[in-house]
Amino acid sequence: MIHHIRLLIFIFIAFALSLSARAAEKLFISINTENTSIVLEKNDTGDLMFMHYGLPTGDASQYGNYNSYRRVDYGTDPMAYPARGGRYYNEPALSVKYADTDANTELKYVSHKTSVPQKGVEQTDIILRDPKTALEVTLTYTAYQKEDVITAHTEITNKGGKTVTLENYASSCINLKAGKYLLTHFHGAWAGEMQTEHEQLTHGTKIIDNKMGVRTTHTENPSFMLSLDTEDFDENHGEVIAGALVWSGNYKMSFQIDEFDRLNIISGINPHACAYPLKKGESFITPDMIWTYSCAGAGQASRNLHDWARKYDLYSHGRMAPTLLNSWEGAYFDFTTPVLTGMIDDAAAMGLEMFVLDDGWFGTDYPRNSSRQGLGDWQLNTKKIPEGIEYLADYAHKKGLKFGIWIEPEMVNPKSNLAKKHPEWIVKSPGREATTTRNQWLLDLCNPEVQDFVFNVFDETMQLAVNKIDYIKWDCNRHVESFGSSFLREQSKFYVDYIQGLYSVLKRLRAKYPDVIVQSCSSGGGRVDYGALNYFDEVWTSDNTEGLSRVFIQYGTNMIYPACTTGSHVSDVPNHQTNNVTPLKFRFDIASAGRLGMELQPKKMSADDRAYAQRAIASYKRFRDLVEQGDLYRLVSPYDGDHYALMYVSKDKTRAVVFAYCIKYQGRARKPLIRLYGLDKDKSYSITELNTDTPSFWGDGQTFSGQWLINQGINPQLVKIYDSGIWYLEAK
Repeated sequence: MIHHIRLLIFIFIAFALSLSARAAEKLFISINTENTSIVLEKNDTGDLMFMHYGLPTGDASQYGNYNSYRRVDYGTDPMAYPARGGRYYNEPALSVKYADTDANTELKYVSHKTSVPQKGVEQTDIILRDPKTALEVTLTYTAYQKEDVITAHTEITNKGGKTVTLENYASSCINLKAGKYLLTHFHGAWAGEMQTEHEQLTHGTKIIDNKMGVRTTHTENPSFMLSLDTEDFDENHGEVIAGALVWSGNYKMSFQIDEFDRLNIISGINPHACAYPLKKGESFITPDMIWTYSCAGAGQASRNLHDWARKYDLYSHGRMAPTLLNSWEGAYFDFTTPVLTGMIDDAAAMGLEMFVLDDGWFGTDYPRNSSRQGLGDWQLNTKKIPEGIEYLADYAHKKGLKFGIWIEPEMVNPKSNLAKKHPEWIVKSPGREATTTRNQWLLDLCNPEVQDFVFNVFDETMQLAVNKIDYIKWDCNRHVESFGSSFLREQSKFYVDYIQGLYSVLKRLRAKYPDVIVQSCSSGGGRVDYGALNYFDEVWTSDNTEGLSRVFIQYGTNMIYPACTTGSHVSDVPNHQTNNVTPLKFRFDIASAGRLGMELQPKKMSADDRAYAQRAIASYKRFRDLVEQGDLYRLVSPYDGDHYALMYVSKDKTRAVVFAYCIKYQGRARKPLIRLYGLDKDKSYSITELNTDTPSFWGDGQTFSGQWLINQGINPQLVKIYDSGIWYLEAK
């Protein structure tokens, strides 16, 4: 026994001396893309410090004698992954509670390695360890060379002998030094998601977070842009850093300016009610945080994110869903087979490519004739559709359309057979009443049995028409209240385990149904994040389909997320959410800037409106690939005046499509001037206005140099609210 104790002491001393020897030498680690660089330093005490993020600075060893002139009584210089404890007293990325009541963690550099998992991608793994507790943290940075994107996540491993509890466990931390910091972020609510807000950061801490558990992007969004050394948001000039978290649950992003005017940004899973225990040998991997840097304004930051997403994150890699007619606002719960086949006929006649049957098709004992019952009982309501789902799918396919269907598998109505059979599957606090929202409860995806049930809802729905269902609309119409799981022993794991359970189900579904198009709908834009887009082809941007509202919703959404993922529909007037009345052309011109669809009863349209719809749909197909894969240029912000304009440009700059809208009354004297940044100044472009017999721009049908269109621009006569235009450009 004494021999073993001496051996352990010898090993510990050797390990400590090894750490000490390695700590005495400074070491620099560079994470590089083609145009950006993160520089980290292992200092002479073994701490890993954050030195730089931005344009490359050359040989990192130049930081060898760098002096920040920070006073020792103001804590430490910026750390790459600051933990609570030691001399660090600002917002921590990591907080751990140990069995011996120690609340301090002091991470020291152990080693690092760099690998190339695929062409154009470089991964750097850095191991840190607390010498006292043996807690090990691996920081993983993945640099996407061409896209100028760096993702960061953390793996935390308990290599000690007793269970520890993670109280904060962020994905990433970066530190910046600038004179000013302009934060651009997003807020909203149902029917008004992704409203853009700019604010100058001041000393102290600004927090963007969400604690709703599910539908976490209706209010805030786990993304932002940060403009440096300016008070103005600029699309084309200046330094901009953009960030987004790959997570669909609770999140937290903190922006803290310290006494030395340095900005520390920590981002990851929200630690609220989420203390996470790790037993001996267990690990926890945080979600990725995406970073990109631009020295050419916010527009380039968006394009970096979009390029990265289409190549590496989006399940479909940018494949856009077909144009479609959704039954919801055209029929709601009140339909029969003839109503649906009539809508399919009309969709085909207008040139649409898919019909989607929305809510109301299921429920036997509790038929789904309203939102008050039936969720959870996913059997076909044969009184509405006696011929079956396969009949409808076949009917659509014979008309040349794909077929889709709606489900909401995470939810259950109290009035359902499922709720009676499995009350233990309901998310609720033990001993408290389960609260309802929209007359429904949330199923507990922490529970593997519930995961199996949710998988089977999707699977059995697909079996209603084997190999004939092309599209699933996956809805999620409430958030978490009075959280609790009858399956979990540690309730603090609920918020994390729920999302991990959801992802587990989605992985299984994608393994079995890799080619089915799946939309993430969450009362509209409640699940718009890069975590969801790992599994879903697109998001339903908002339940608000009114054109003027969609200007601001789509502007904010596409600042971070590519247009190919954003469903945008033409609906009836007066609009069912706002009661606003907008011209059909304006509605089509707005919807055509995303994935175009329709959501109305075509039989209520006039013959002229149907003919216009057919024309607009045909035009959309002409430039759809630009919306899908092109570079986005925001030309005029809707927040800066009375117009909104944007453009998508092909990668080779031979084609482009421009959208412009008047969103306030102007009068006869004032016309917008829209400079077409993003074209090739050395090419010449023909310009054609689409979907109108009376062009609003005097240069319609003419050819102009790219230099002229960039510097002079176009001045269409959009003078009344709801005037709008779409111009197609082609290089000659």
